[in-house]
Amino acid sequence: MSGLELKVAPDVVWLLVAASMWLSSALTRGIAVPAAVRIVLAGSFFAAGIALIVAARVELDRAHTTWHPSEPGRTTSLVTAGAFRCSRNPTYLGMWLVLVGWAVVLANLLALAVTFAFMLYLTRFQIVPEERVLSALLGDQYRQYASQVRRWL
Repeated sequence: MSGLELKVAPDVVWLLVAASMWLSSALTRGIAVPAAVRIVLAGSFFAAGIALIVAARVELDRAHTTWHPSEPGRTTSLVTAGAFRCSRNPTYLGMWLVLVGWAVVLANLLALAVTFAFMLYLTRFQIVPEERVLSALLGDQYRQYASQVRRWL
């Protein structure tokens, strides 16, 4: 297990990535996109991302299980309803969609590229360790779910 696994809360990573996106857009040339297009596109990504995050948290609460990402061992049940039918990680997918919306606001390709670094970091240091814990806790039930539902989308 790496020293960073399950150590930095995804919300903190999310905010750090958003800040680095802003910095990268300040240091590199953006692309010309009309403001109206940026507003519509960014608003769509923001709305979809926030809706996904809220929907995932509602499903986790309904199942009376934890949504605390640093303590996957507190999981009491496998949630497969709602957004979890399409993604094993709808909260993280929602966070990524919000970041894509931020990249659209910034109109910067480097900022957009940084969103993929967010995905790679979360996959390696958050999702893979969570999956190990869930597999140990929930056994074949989790492994079957994981074989049927994609990690991101």
